Amino acid sequence: MTFARELAVFAVICLASYLIGNAFKRVRLPSITGYLLAGALAGPFVLEMLPQSATTDLRFVDEISLAVIAMVAGSELLLRELAPRKRAIGATVGGILIFGYFVLATAIYLLAPFISFTADFESGPRLALALLGAAVLLALSPPSAIAVIKEVQARGRFTRTVLGVTVLMDVVIIVLFALITSLATPLLESANLDISFIGVVLVDLTSALTIGLATGFIISWLLGRPLPAWLKAVGVLALGFGVYELADYIRTTSTDLVGFEVYIEPLLISLIAGLYVANFTPRRVAFEDLLHKVGPAVYVAFFTITGLSLKLDLLTSVLPIAIGLFAVRVVGIGLGSTIGGRFGREPKRHRRYSWMAYITQAGIALGLAREVAVQFPQLGDAFATLIISVVVINEIFGPLFLKSALRKVGEAHEPDLVGNEGRMLVFGSGNQPIEVARILNTEGFDVTVVRVDVDLSGAEGHDFCDEVSIPSVDSEHLEQVFEEGIVGVVAMLEEDDDNLSITTYAADERGLSRLVVRSNEAAVNEKLSPEGVLSVHPTTGIVALLAQAVLTPNATSLLLQHDHGREIVQVSVTNPDLDGVTVGDLRLPTGVLLMEIRRGNAALLVDGRTRVNLGDELTLIADDEARAEMQLVFSR
Repeated sequence: MTFARELAVFAVICLASYLIGNAFKRVRLPSITGYLLAGALAGPFVLEMLPQSATTDLRFVDEISLAVIAMVAGSELLLRELAPRKRAIGATVGGILIFGYFVLATAIYLLAPFISFTADFESGPRLALALLGAAVLLALSPPSAIAVIKEVQARGRFTRTVLGVTVLMDVVIIVLFALITSLATPLLESANLDISFIGVVLVDLTSALTIGLATGFIISWLLGRPLPAWLKAVGVLALGFGVYELADYIRTTSTDLVGFEVYIEPLLISLIAGLYVANFTPRRVAFEDLLHKVGPAVYVAFFTITGLSLKLDLLTSVLPIAIGLFAVRVVGIGLGSTIGGRFGREPKRHRRYSWMAYITQAGIALGLAREVAVQFPQLGDAFATLIISVVVINEIFGPLFLKSALRKVGEAHEPDLVGNEGRMLVFGSGNQPIEVARILNTEGFDVTVVRVDVDLSGAEGHDFCDEVSIPSVDSEHLEQVFEEGIVGVVAMLEEDDDNLSITTYAADERGLSRLVVRSNEAAVNEKLSPEGVLSVHPTTGIVALLAQAVLTPNATSLLLQHDHGREIVQVSVTNPDLDGVTVGDLRLPTGVLLMEIRRGNAALLVDGRTRVNLGDELTLIADDEARAEMQLVFSR
C-alpha cells in the first residue's frame, strides 16, 4: 500500500473514529475509548484496513499530536493560579511522586516474570521496565479533570488543589520521564552504569529548556502576526513536528559531534514552550484559543493511531495484569495523596477523599507509552498495549471517582444555572407578579409571591412559585416572609410608599442588594436611586426600551430573551483568588463577553488591564454552556 493511500485510508478511519467517540460520549463513556476502539478495529488484527507497518509510516501524526498534547499541558500550568495553594499542591505532588512511584515500580518489577513479553528479562531490563512503567502510569489528565469539575460546577479549596496537582503532576512526570529514559537505556542493554550519565542528563535537560523557550518565543511571535488563523495553526503544528525532527537529528549526530549521545525529550520541549507562552507572554488567550480549535482533530488522530498500534493478540493475556496495576495505582496514589495532604495541612475530610481525585488518565500517559514503544524496541508495542489497557480502565473509572469526591467534600454545585441560587420575593397584586415569578423560576430561583391583605384560601396554586399573604407592609409582617436564603426582592405594589418600605427593610435589615421596584410615579426614582434600588417606571421604561430597540436591536433582543442561545447575566465576584486579577488573566470560558464591572455606585468600562476586586458585580453576555462554567471562575 502506497503512503498516499495509507494516509487517505487513515483519514477515513479518523472520521469513523470521531463518530464512534461521539456515540460513546452520549452513553457517558469516555470518547477516547471510542477512538481507541475504532483504531483497533481498523487495524491489522480485525478489519485489516491498514497494515502493521502503517503506524511507522504515520509516525509524523504521532509526533505532531504529542507535541500539541504537551503544549496543552504546559499552557494549563498558570503559575499565578497555583501560588495561593502552593503548599498543599506541592506536598500532594511530592507524596504521590514518592509513594506512588515506589509502589508502582515495585509492583511492575515483581509482576514482570508473569508478563508474556518480559518473562525472560533479567534484573537490569526488569528494573528499566519498572522505572519507565511507573513514570508513565503516574501521569494524570488535566482535560478530564477540568471536564468533570465543569460538569458538577465544583469550586472551593479542594477543587483548586485537585486542579493544581493534576496539572503540575503532568509537568513533573514529563521531566521525570526525560531522566528515566537516560537511565533506562543502559539497563535495557545490560550495560554498566557510568556516573557520567548524570552529566549527560544535565546536558539533555538544559538543551530541552533552551529549545523549549526558543520554541515558545517563536510561537508567541507567530501569534502576534496579522495572519489568518488557519495559517497560525499550521505554523504551530509545523513547530511541533519540527521539535521531534530536531530531537531525532541531534540524537543521531551528537555522538560524532560531541562524543556521546544527546537525547532531548520532545515532549519536554513542547511542554516548556506551552508554559512559556501561557505565563510570560501576552499571547496566552490567543494560544489557548488556537489549541482549543486544533485539539479535537489532534486527539482523534492520536488516539486512533494509538488504537491501530494495539496488539490485540496480547490484550487478553495482559488484561489481568492491567487490572492488577490499576488496583496498585489506586493504592499508591491514595497513600501518596493522603500523606502529602497531611504535610500540606489539608483538612482531614479532604485527605479522606483525595485518592479518588487523581485516578483519571488520558493523553500524556498514552503519549509517554508511545514514546517508550518507539525509543525502546525491546519493549515495543507490547509495552504500549499493557499501558493503554490500564489507561482505559483509569479513564472509565477516574471521572466517576473524581465526581464522587467533589460531592463528598461538598464542593459540587449542580443547579441548572449560575448565579441564580436562592429565594426571591415578588410583592404585588394581579397577574403580573405571577408572570415575573414564572420567568425567575425558569432562571433557577425559588420564588414566593407575596400579596397584601388578600384571602388566598380559594386561590389556585402554581407549580413554579409559592403564594402567601400578609395583612400589611410593616416590619413585623415583613419579618414573617423574609426567611433564610432570600437573595432579592421585586416590589410592584400599587402604592409607591409600600414599595419603598419593602426595599428599605430589605436593604437595611437584611443587607440585600438585588432590589427591583416597579414605580407608579416617575418622581419615585429620585427616592430609590440613592438606596441602590433599580426602579422601573412602566411608561418611561417602555419608551426607553422601544427607543433602545431601534438604536441597538441586538442588545435589546438579548435583554428580552429573544436570543435563546445567549443572554445577559450578572454575577458577583466572591472568589478571593480573583481579587486584584486583571480581566486579561481571568481565563473567561469560551462564549463569555464581559461588558461592565460595577464597583459600589461606579460603573467601570472594561479592557484587558482592568483589575477585578472582591465584591464586584460583573455584567456579561454568555451562551448557555458558558453560564455553567462561570461559577468556577467567579464564585468562592
